[in-house]
Amino acid sequence: MAFPLKITLLAALSLLAACRSDPIQFHTLTPAQMNVNSRSTAQIQVESLTVPPQVDRPQIVVRQGSTGIAILETQWWGASLVDELRSALIDQMVNSNPGRNISVRLEVQRFDSIPGQYGLIDVKWRLRDVGPTDNGLLTCRSTLKTLSGPSIDDLVTAQQNNVKRLAALISQAAVNPQKTCPANL
Repeated sequence: MAFPLKITLLAALSLLAACRSDPIQFHTLTPAQMNVNSRSTAQIQVESLTVPPQVDRPQIVVRQGSTGIAILETQWWGASLVDELRSALIDQMVNSNPGRNISVRLEVQRFDSIPGQYGLIDVKWRLRDVGPTDNGLLTCRSTLKTLSGPSIDDLVTAQQNNVKRLAALISQAAVNPQKTCPANL
């Protein structure tokens, strides 16, 4: 009687082992190096941020060929893509000191990730002064592309670089008294 029970138990365990899924890996757009100098009292505030609905999910979405996309079920962002972008931009802009309070609105037009090729962010952004000295509005568009290796880690690093460059452009425009968009870095 114990023998059939052992066989049933072994069969059930084998079936469960065959059905197990790969573990989920989480990624972030905020680089591991922390910005430590945050003495500025003036700030750049992210007022709003939107991303295309195709990539607005916790899973990483990559392009396949010229017309396809793939949702990677085991490769996730640490938060929603909007929250990841917001956190990474704020982290990168913490040391910028525009001398006044600034607000930025971002509308991501494209957030393309192609393993082995590149990561790309195409974003419209509007910068304005916050407070009683509302000195107008500056609207810019930046398209940032960084080459990527074949792994998802390489692709996330490429997108981290794009976010860092975008934050630098926004910071540059915020401290520049002229009302011109900075050239892509």
